[in-house]
Amino acid sequence: MHTVSVIIPTWNRAILIEKAIKSVLGQTIPVLEVLICDDGSTDNTEKIVKSIGDERVKWVSGVRGGRPAIPRNCGIRASKGEWLAFLDSDDEWQPEKLEKQFSLLEELDCRAACTNAHNFVPGKGITGNFLRWESRKLSFYDLLPVNQVICSSALLHKSLVDIVSGFPEDETLKGCEDYALWLRVATQTNFAFVPEPLVTYQNDAANSVRSSLGEERIARMKVFRNFADWAEGQGIPGMYVQKVKRQVMEDYVRSKAECVIRPVKKIKRFFCGK
Repeated sequence: MHTVSVIIPTWNRAILIEKAIKSVLGQTIPVLEVLICDDGSTDNTEKIVKSIGDERVKWVSGVRGGRPAIPRNCGIRASKGEWLAFLDSDDEWQPEKLEKQFSLLEELDCRAACTNAHNFVPGKGITGNFLRWESRKLSFYDLLPVNQVICSSALLHKSLVDIVSGFPEDETLKGCEDYALWLRVATQTNFAFVPEPLVTYQNDAANSVRSSLGEERIARMKVFRNFADWAEGQGIPGMYVQKVKRQVMEDYVRSKAECVIRPVKKIKRFFCGK
């Protein structure tokens, strides 16, 4: 029997958090505990959580840190399960999420798993799947071009998180701490990927940390630097760092090419009307 600790970081999510918690309690595989890790909420989130009345739901108090890595790491330290699953307080799981993940984990002999998700846009509803990835496995090399792991779908063996020291709390990684962790984890195991959307992901673009392509590239550079520093300090095989450096160069060349292509397209539209 798998023991699963579910970690839900939250900050002022009184309106949505009950649905998130109930989607965990409604799993076809019972969880050991649901740790609600507060980041200094000032609304009645705590009251809502404690009113659910299930002894598996536990409130973990915290002061405002402003970065989800901090309450997630608090949850990791407080957890008692053999497996750790993460869920954002505005997202929800499908009832068979954990069951299908464990089935694939055993089939592929992996120690980490993730799934696709319904892309829910406020005001529009579900617009399709969030990811286009279809293979049942994600390697370190698959994660370099783009982050394919939705945090609310992640399921990890706790030993992995101990090895990679949890979510990096570097302030420069705000909004990207999860990507930095997935890269570290992927040096230890592949991710078993369930192509079926087993999470409803709230995609609020207005609240996105990376609002432009340029900002996203800068964020990726910071993640790669964080990974390289960690890998070199932990004695991780050099091939991983070399691949990261190669990806940085590819991103740089692509960005320079786009700087040329975009103006050319504008000029073409001006003269040709296309």
